Amino acid sequence: MSERFESEAKRRSEIAERRDGALKERLEDEIKRFGHEEKAEKWRKYFKTRKGEYAENDRFIGLKMPEIAAYVKKYRDIDERQLGELLRSRYHECRSIALSILCKRFDSGDEEKRKQIFEYYLNNTAYVNNWDLVDISAPTIVGGYLFGKEVRIIERLARSDNMWERRIAVIATQAFINRGSCKEALAVAELLVNDDEDLIQKAVGWTLREVGKKCGMEAEEDFLQKHFKTMPRTMLRYAIEKFPPEKRDYYMGK
Repeated sequence: MSERFESEAKRRSEIAERRDGALKERLEDEIKRFGHEEKAEKWRKYFKTRKGEYAENDRFIGLKMPEIAAYVKKYRDIDERQLGELLRSRYHECRSIALSILCKRFDSGDEEKRKQIFEYYLNNTAYVNNWDLVDISAPTIVGGYLFGKEVRIIERLARSDNMWERRIAVIATQAFINRGSCKEALAVAELLVNDDEDLIQKAVGWTLREVGKKCGMEAEEDFLQKHFKTMPRTMLRYAIEKFPPEKRDYYMGK
């Protein structure tokens, strides 16, 4: 009896896998019809997909931004299984469409729906695997959900071995900065101030610059006075980009 039950469960699982695979191919095929190879080649270079680069083997269809927006509108009401297939697609634009839909559902959802989307997002960070995918989704879903709540999850992401999860932690704090709270961003910056990855250095530097704009230069400069002599130069350049020339020279040691 047990063997028969296990055999039937396995059969149903295989049928579901084939069905989901076919669904994903249909969604991808529909989107691919409007791709542009010259644009796809441009994106492959821009998003560093060559061997050894941070997005090695990521695939692009070559959609333009208005076309992506049109698909977000077209697919906004697809069911969760279809949305999951888009998010797990091998094509960058499909993942971008899925994340944009998730953000729209988060914005319009009640607290319970937002919690579900937040947890789903954290369980699928493997597919939020390029800087633009992080940047369009982390402030809304992670920052938006955690504002006013316990933020240890952000610090856990900042300590991750996965570069994209660390970037999620940094970029998520934009939701706090926009609401006038900068302590979360500064805490994450402390954890990542010596990060080796260029994309993290840029994200932290940009975030520090936003701290200065939204919460006052004193808050940013308190951090810089502690770290500017040892923090990566890329991070520092982004952080002081809007400073007066003489102050930039000071921090750069000129």
